[in-house]
Amino acid sequence: MINETQLTEMIKDAKKSEKQRKFKQSLEMIMVFKDIDVKKGFALNEVVQLPKTSSPSTVCVLASGDMGLKAKNAKADRVIDGDELNKLGANKRESRKFINSFDFFLADTKLMPAVGKALGQLLGPRGKMPTPVPFNAPIESFLERFRTSIRVRSKNSLATSCKIGDESMEDSVLAANAHAVLSAIEKKLPNGDKNIKKVMIKTTMGKLVKQPAQAKK
Repeated sequence: MINETQLTEMIKDAKKSEKQRKFKQSLEMIMVFKDIDVKKGFALNEVVQLPKTSSPSTVCVLASGDMGLKAKNAKADRVIDGDELNKLGANKRESRKFINSFDFFLADTKLMPAVGKALGQLLGPRGKMPTPVPFNAPIESFLERFRTSIRVRSKNSLATSCKIGDESMEDSVLAANAHAVLSAIEKKLPNGDKNIKKVMIKTTMGKLVKQPAQAKK
């Protein structure tokens, strides 16, 4: 697999820009796979915790009672209870807006049946079904983990891309994030890193920087 030193060089190259942008650009990593039969339903929907993030992911907690209160105290981006959940389920347009507003969902295990009934048809295809949180589990720890995580998705495709940070972050930190993603994804591939054809890095508006030839499999 490509190493952090090679990733650092790619990131430095990607950051070189002839034109100064008026906004902070994201750094994206693109992975292209090989020797996988997508017709057999190949799909990825992995949550990967990054070593360091520049901006936390947004997390909504579906819970009431003690868990809901703890989630609010832990500054969850949004906490909704069963009644609000049912209201959302009755309005598809609002449900879509709501689901698109958050990166991740956590839910009290007791509410999971209601979540499936109210929002399952919208959450499922988006790969955003909530992670169940058992009774008395530390919701604060769950929130901390998901705030520093990203989702890597690919369905019936031999490529996927994800954000590893932004141009204000140090090259070595971005490389560590990229390496964490690669390590997690290769574990989900049939033949590990042998299924990774190439890796590319780019800024939002920048050029694609391909991995060094010697790093390719």
